[in-house]
Amino acid sequence: MEAPESSATAPASATKHTDTALGSFTNRYATPLTTGLFAVSAISGIALFLHWAPGLFHEMHEWLSVVLLAPFGLHAWRNWKSLTLYAKRGTLVLPLIAAVAVAMPFAVSGWREGGSGGNPAFRTMALMTQARLADLAPILHTTPDALLTTLRREGYQASSGNDTLDTIAAGSGKPASAILFTLMPRSPNGE
Repeated sequence: MEAPESSATAPASATKHTDTALGSFTNRYATPLTTGLFAVSAISGIALFLHWAPGLFHEMHEWLSVVLLAPFGLHAWRNWKSLTLYAKRGTLVLPLIAAVAVAMPFAVSGWREGGSGGNPAFRTMALMTQARLADLAPILHTTPDALLTTLRREGYQASSGNDTLDTIAAGSGKPASAILFTLMPRSPNGE
């Protein structure tokens, strides 16, 4: 059995980041954490793209993609010398330009639509919570008075059919979407 290589015989680049606790942590976990969180981000992103259980994957994808930035930063720091070599050779520039070029149509499309792109269900939810109760009632297969009765029974302050769920939510400290779910019929035919 061979003896492990001591730091005295290891190349200088191998011991560069091991001088501190952060360096030791980075050498040991940066790549595995980046790989694991990337896998979660990729799987949840594909599930969202294919519309598989978006309620299950949406928040996971958003938050863990943000969390991925920390191990990615550590991974980039650990491999900084290699990255600078890629930049010097010009092999880093083309992939970065390609990534920006692929992202630009999505950004431009979202900008032209006023940032209103995305999941139509979320856009519909926003429209419904901004509608007056009188306008919302027929969509929910009920009357404005029945909506007012339900809201009051649930403890919300609603005064008339001219109120919106956003204004009612602002007064209650609850999200307007939660109030909308309270008002939705239990089945598609309103029963």
